Amino acid sequence: MHKTHKVILPKRSALELGVRPLIMGILNVTPDSFSDGGKHDDVARALDHARAMAKEGVDIIDVGGESTRPGSETVGVQEELDRVIPVIDAIRQDGIEIPVSIDTYKPLVADQAIQAGADIINDVHGLQGAPEMVEVAATYGAPVIAMHWDRGWDENTLPLPAIIRYFQKTQDIAQAANLPIGQIILDPGFGFSKTLAQNYQILRELPELAKAFPKLGILIGTSRKSMIGRLLDKQPSERLSGTIATTVQGYERGGHIFRVHDVAANRDALRVAQATLYGP
Repeated sequence: MHKTHKVILPKRSALELGVRPLIMGILNVTPDSFSDGGKHDDVARALDHARAMAKEGVDIIDVGGESTRPGSETVGVQEELDRVIPVIDAIRQDGIEIPVSIDTYKPLVADQAIQAGADIINDVHGLQGAPEMVEVAATYGAPVIAMHWDRGWDENTLPLPAIIRYFQKTQDIAQAANLPIGQIILDPGFGFSKTLAQNYQILRELPELAKAFPKLGILIGTSRKSMIGRLLDKQPSERLSGTIATTVQGYERGGHIFRVHDVAANRDALRVAQATLYGP
């Protein structure tokens, strides 16, 4: 069953992780993201999407200004700031008080985003990229979603033992910077340098990750990804059913937060899964 965790936000009420699954809605303000690139890459359209997700009951809005899909171009710090800061400003000026996460691996972008009203840092390098990132999180008391991404993997890597070793290093980095361990949320990084078989093995063995880190929350980010597309031979826009299957299985195996493109459909599926495990 789900372990409960309280994640402290610097400016808003704490996130309660436990029986009730939380939905993180994806707001990519990029021209080249794999699924929704160019759809929300100006402030007005991004704000409209944030409003729509809020109406659908999203718990966290994840704002990102650089695509991490294979083959995407690196974005400079200033360009990323120019993309994300006006959107965060607009969300807050519109009166939307839902927690916002900033999807970035650049410390300066994280710092400026928190000052603009973001609450959470979503770091695809799991605090193992720029050393200043953990300092930014510790300074503001912001929680960090630490994703696993090891480009040195190959098809012979045993996924869970390697992920556990990686996150133990993330914990050590946080402790050295006096960032409370409970402020770390683990993301096993579905799709990032992993084979199709490894992705599904990670999903299947997710309880082992929860067992290894009983004091930390777990985020599942499978929405519309190639692990679904390659299995079903579907384009990103056709992967909702497959996404829902991974969302429900991720919840049943101990996941707490679900990063998705389609808020309402995944929320409905998770409500049914929660009712099945714990009663309606």
